Amino acid sequence: MPLHDSGFRLPRERLEERIRNLLSSQNMCVLATVGPDGPLATPVRYYPLDFAVMFTAAPRSPKLRNIAADPRVSVGIFAPLVGLASSRGAQLFGEARVLPPEHPDREPYWAAFRWENEHAERGRSLAEPPRDTLVVIEANRIVYTEHWLRREGFAARQFWKRRGN
Repeated sequence: MPLHDSGFRLPRERLEERIRNLLSSQNMCVLATVGPDGPLATPVRYYPLDFAVMFTAAPRSPKLRNIAADPRVSVGIFAPLVGLASSRGAQLFGEARVLPPEHPDREPYWAAFRWENEHAERGRSLAEPPRDTLVVIEANRIVYTEHWLRREGFAARQFWKRRGN
């Protein structure tokens, strides 16, 4: 199926593989929220879990205040650029879920969250479980860009939506 006369869509399985590869090969994103003072773009270290990204945050941080007012967010993730043809990144769109330490839905996410790294960096005991506020963003929609796809006849920009959306 042509996409804006610039190429074709990747089969869903191949697109999902490329998105997962990007999410798992990077560890920094830019989180975009909106608050009373306007947009806020915050660099955040994240951990991936399928098509979700998660990170810890201080409960009183500007990003969490913005999420409390409007949980709709966008997340930008990109690989280092070594030339125009190597441009590769994704924009994730979804709603942020804030899971405080006592929230029952936290447990499945901690398996993928490498909290030991953060505890070691902060001088915390590795024997104590995490008590940080966890933010999880399950992507409902992803715009994936990879210019190398043009070499195979595919559009550089690909679109993914969660099934059921």
